[in-house]
Amino acid sequence: MTRVRCITEMGMGVDVHGRDATKAAKRAVSDAIRHSSLGFFRMLGKTANDMFVDVTIAVPNPEDVDTAAVAKELPYGTKTVKAIAGGLEIASDLGNDPILIANAAVIVSFDDGK
Repeated sequence: MTRVRCITEMGMGVDVHGRDATKAAKRAVSDAIRHSSLGFFRMLGKTANDMFVDVTIAVPNPEDVDTAAVAKELPYGTKTVKAIAGGLEIASDLGNDPILIANAAVIVSFDDGK
């Protein structure tokens, strides 16, 4: 079967204190999905659990992202989360309290049934 992309959502999350890549990543995913209500899948004869939800998180330190914790931000579907290099880290004036920004791309797709 081939997947058909139906929705692409983007989000940004920030950890202002602590440089926690997972916290920023979870906030980015939450930002991406919290303004959507996906009802169209009923027209396809599918349920919310038939969705495939693929997440890419971009942070300066991708090895620090707990992808399982980020996946828990998604309420439905078969979930995959990967972290890649990207995002942004902003140094603090004192050098010991940077701001970490994560970007998320959340792609929702369904099998086409073929």
